Amino acid sequence: MSQPNASPTLDGLFRRILARQPDAIALIDPADKQRVTGQPPARLTYAQADRAISALAAHFTSSGLPANSVIALQLPNTIEFPLTILAAHRAGLVVALLPQLWRQADITTALNRTGARAIVSTRWIDGVSHADLAMNAAAEAFSIRYVGGFGDDLPEGMASLDIAMTEDVPAAAAPFAQDARRAAIISFDSMPEGVRTVPRTHLHMIAGGLAVFLEGRVPQGAMLLSAQTLSSFAGLASSMVTWLLSGGTLALHHPFDEAVLEAQIRDLGCDTLVAPGPLALRLGETGLAAGMPTLRNLIGLWRAPEQVAASPAWTATPATFTDIYLFGEAGLFGARRGANGVPVAIMPGPHTAPRDQPGSSAAGETLITPHGTLGLRGPMVTLAAYAPLPPLNSATPMPPAPDYVDTGFAARLDRATGTICITAPPSGVLAVGGYRFLAQDLQEWAKRLGQGALLTALPDRWSGYRLAGRAQDNARAREALSELGLNPLMVEAFRDGPARSEEIAGQH
Repeated sequence: MSQPNASPTLDGLFRRILARQPDAIALIDPADKQRVTGQPPARLTYAQADRAISALAAHFTSSGLPANSVIALQLPNTIEFPLTILAAHRAGLVVALLPQLWRQADITTALNRTGARAIVSTRWIDGVSHADLAMNAAAEAFSIRYVGGFGDDLPEGMASLDIAMTEDVPAAAAPFAQDARRAAIISFDSMPEGVRTVPRTHLHMIAGGLAVFLEGRVPQGAMLLSAQTLSSFAGLASSMVTWLLSGGTLALHHPFDEAVLEAQIRDLGCDTLVAPGPLALRLGETGLAAGMPTLRNLIGLWRAPEQVAASPAWTATPATFTDIYLFGEAGLFGARRGANGVPVAIMPGPHTAPRDQPGSSAAGETLITPHGTLGLRGPMVTLAAYAPLPPLNSATPMPPAPDYVDTGFAARLDRATGTICITAPPSGVLAVGGYRFLAQDLQEWAKRLGQGALLTALPDRWSGYRLAGRAQDNARAREALSELGLNPLMVEAFRDGPARSEEIAGQH
């Protein structure tokens, strides 16, 4: 067990709430979970969640997974996701987050890069057999020794976690003594030079969650609804960590069904919504937010932060709106809009949370780098993960590592006001919805389709970019890309007729 004065861990935060209110509702499934995974929606109290977490942790330990080994998760936005994360930590494991849109090629690369010993998935997500994806990727990763899954009719060789979660665990079974300073979460960031693995400690994760929690004015005991998947640093910090800091209830929405989201807000009496920025603003533009009397805090996450300045004003008072600027997996910062509803000016230097209260704790620091890009540093930023890559020529001296992370987002200072203007995303990196990948990959995959095939990215208001493709036979192109193990964004670029970017962005 951890010492009373030890630094907090995510599981430690959960246990503190459990001790105070074991019978309070902790987690609520999406209302349409049956459609998404084929399983009925559920809700758990803190005591029920704790039993499930302990059972899963015991299962991972008894399956031979050694402490500090990596377990990769690719799960939908259902309660199994936070339960498995907390269970993995309770068993002393490090969680690698696999984006839901990743397919076999991406998953295999991530498993090999992290040396993962286990992978956990689910039978179905929106009609796609992610259990088969996990099994096929595991077969190509030599380090994998365990494959687990949720759902019915799992492939042979995949352990059922639904069964494991209901097993009795002796009360005397002590959890692994977690160290808040050791790696807890691994995410993956697409940079111009390639994909980087970004490990974070519990302290890094809590710092990111605090930046959202404090700036967004999330109340204690909040009824928080998240339409943001947990498969990234920002998604985890803004949803799961914010929930643990508030000590309330986390209701999940699997992106994206607008009617279901509206019903969840009304039926659950949600006071706080975490969602992609363009989607959250649309609730105000269409007047829906005005008809939701319990909704007081909207937290909009922007994976294309260069779009915030030109976004429409928030007018759906008395609910407030907080912009959360995301910079891949490097870090984030938040800025709550004022009474006029327009985005607030971002100044260089240290920023606090909340920003408008003197004496607040520093959440991080922003700066303009010598390359004309935005730099970040602070308690949530992992400098080592973004250290310069060693030169190809061993005789070339290694450049000194800066004390900040260069996000690659083009930025400048406004001459009149001194504020930061974010003008463009990183060169060579594209973001479609919540999925970032290298632009050069588009051309490489298009070459596989033969002469005359084209795969390109077009600017999009809602998702940053949308993909469009052209081939002599679109149906055959889709089939070929699926066989190559590519994610559905690239496959659906070759659909007949124009693709709706709202549908693409809503997938992740």
